[in-house]
Amino acid sequence: MATTPDGRTVPPPHADERTMLEGWLDFHRETLVLKCSGLDDRGLRTAPLEPSQMTLLGLVQHLAEIERNWFQRVFAGLDVPPVHADAGRDGFGLVPERGMDEALAAWRAEVARGRELTAGASLEATGRLSEQEAAHLGSEDVSLRWILVHLIEEYARHNGHADLLRERLDGTTGP
Repeated sequence: MATTPDGRTVPPPHADERTMLEGWLDFHRETLVLKCSGLDDRGLRTAPLEPSQMTLLGLVQHLAEIERNWFQRVFAGLDVPPVHADAGRDGFGLVPERGMDEALAAWRAEVARGRELTAGASLEATGRLSEQEAAHLGSEDVSLRWILVHLIEEYARHNGHADLLRERLDGTTGP
């Protein structure tokens, strides 16, 4: 497999749909980790774009919540608590006791659990939305294909935020 100069795995240029979707999702997951690497705890907790309170540490926590919601709650129908109940509804809140190592470990566990729950499932397999999500989307369920595309979009959008945060923190730019 090809990799970028910074070591991220490049999705294959020719593959079946499942391989392509999972490849791009993994690429964006790796990008998130790259954007957070090499900073001290202070930098990871700094919200450098006023008035936003968004931080790189908060993004990792948030994306752990996103992984849990879409793969465990929606797709698998599990009743699971928030990953970081002390970090607010969307996981962006910070607590002094949790640093990046712990947040990344929780995020990696959510990624692994999502892979486990979707392994071998058809892209047409569906998960059930909450009433609030269903009202917003106009459907009670979504396919695994929709979930994978949505997560690619979610990571791509937040990796754009991470780009801006990182550049503002220490001038690091790039893919």
